[in-house]
Amino acid sequence: MKEALKPPLLDFRNLRVMRGQKVALDDFSLRVEADEHVAILGPNGCGKSTLIKTITRECYPVVRAESFMSILGEDTWDVFSLRTLLGIVSNDLMLSCTGDACGRDVVLSGFFSSTAIYPNHTVDPIHLEMARAALRELQIEHLADRAVYEMSSGEARRVLIARALVHKPRALLFDEPCNSLDLAAQYKVRQTMSELANSGTAIILVTHELADIVPQIQRVVLMNRGRIMADGPKEEVLRVEQLAGLFGVNVQLARRDGHYHLW
Repeated sequence: MKEALKPPLLDFRNLRVMRGQKVALDDFSLRVEADEHVAILGPNGCGKSTLIKTITRECYPVVRAESFMSILGEDTWDVFSLRTLLGIVSNDLMLSCTGDACGRDVVLSGFFSSTAIYPNHTVDPIHLEMARAALRELQIEHLADRAVYEMSSGEARRVLIARALVHKPRALLFDEPCNSLDLAAQYKVRQTMSELANSGTAIILVTHELADIVPQIQRVVLMNRGRIMADGPKEEVLRVEQLAGLFGVNVQLARRDGHYHLW
């Protein structure tokens, strides 16, 4: 018997999303298959943040006859149900994870769509075991009892990745994952992304840093002014002339061992 095809992770067609009076996404169409790894690259202000908030259902497109959107094959979602299927690693979450919360509690908070454990939360033994497994998978068990304010930025970012993984999501969404990290922390986060991609977890990476695009990501989407400027295989899209036009400056491009660097 032929195996049924999995519905696409994302299927966005002709979306228009407003942020106040400004059009943030305009006639935006993007399809990402269930097991695909995709990088969305663009300068600050190009609409990347709005795209992320549209995926997480924090922003909604304008109702138009020609527009359609589905996530994992469904066009309507309870937000809390969706969050169990999409693991999010974002700067917004990074800013929220401050204070006395320890690494274990931050990871456990993924079950409750929060950034800490509060009195109204009931933590079951299975939650604790899954949190331990997520910390162990990322080799950061030593951070379980450490408060976030005592962690380096790189350690806190890896705890956030464990939080995103704790409920075994269908896909991971990385928003500027190496922002504000030093070189050693950037290396560890990118190495983690590579390992997760190799494990079969679908990855959507949203970034303005070319170096974030790990070798396992073979499709790149260039985005600017709320529109897609290019979409295709990494080797065809990441070309000097296209990147110079995207960022508005003369650039040079280097590639080594599947990694790309821009200056």
